[in-house]
Amino acid sequence: MKRFLSIAIICSFILTSLPAFAGTHGVNGKVSGRSVGAGALSLLIWPGIGQAINDQSYEKNLTHAILGLTGIFRIWSCYDAVVDRQGGVWHNRI
Repeated sequence: MKRFLSIAIICSFILTSLPAFAGTHGVNGKVSGRSVGAGALSLLIWPGIGQAINDQSYEKNLTHAILGLTGIFRIWSCYDAVVDRQGGVWHNRI
């Protein structure tokens, strides 16, 4: 059991950095009170909500919401909402 939990923790740390290497090209906006609130909602409630608050495209909102099922994607979605990253939809994947 300890071995399984150790491997699961190590894998979760490795997987948290994967969205950063996804090859998306977005432009960071300005951090504002609205974007910080959007990031908090993406982290605490569900990924994709913050992108909807920041008026992102429908494809990006939907992709963040679906990838939110993984649980790990919440961290990337929070960051993406806080910096109000415009664009970044790479072949409609992220």
